[in-house]
Amino acid sequence: MARTGPLVMLVRHGETEWSRSGQHTSRTDLPLLDDGRTDAEALGRRLAGHEFALVLTSPMMRARDTARLAGISDRVEVTEDLGELGYGEYEGLTTPEIRAERPGWDLWTDGAPGGEPLEQAAARCDRVIARTLDAGGDVALFAHGHILRIVGARWLGLPARAASGLGLSTASLCILGFERERRVVWLWNDTSHRG
Repeated sequence: MARTGPLVMLVRHGETEWSRSGQHTSRTDLPLLDDGRTDAEALGRRLAGHEFALVLTSPMMRARDTARLAGISDRVEVTEDLGELGYGEYEGLTTPEIRAERPGWDLWTDGAPGGEPLEQAAARCDRVIARTLDAGGDVALFAHGHILRIVGARWLGLPARAASGLGLSTASLCILGFERERRVVWLWNDTSHRG
């Protein structure tokens, strides 16, 4: 990696009951499963010794606990801007359940009734990115699948909808950074630390 500036490490929380079952989870505050805790500890071994100028986390316990189990909770600042994309009436439902009522439904193009518009989520991500750029060093962000995908898209200057092409597993690590002055993705959806 020809690093020419600070790195931004995106960490998706470990597995929960609903991430395992495929249920859309935004505001429901679920704990990590045992496997999710184990994976968060493995992330900690991967991040050990890394110095961060700023560490931000979603307020949800699954993200905060992932940061704590990764061993950097003493430096974490909670921000609502990293809360998951709001799923509205589709909270707790799986995509097949939604499509039984609404054939062909796609979150990225159709949204969710009572949910958060992608533009609003993108504005939150832009605020997070602005904070990372002002941090004066490397940054770690602990959050959720869809919101971190939007951070990745916005980092590259793409619209929020482009995040549909950026898959993200639980307890995964992504690294954003710079190649000279250009924002780039150095690593995406890496789970090599998991057992």
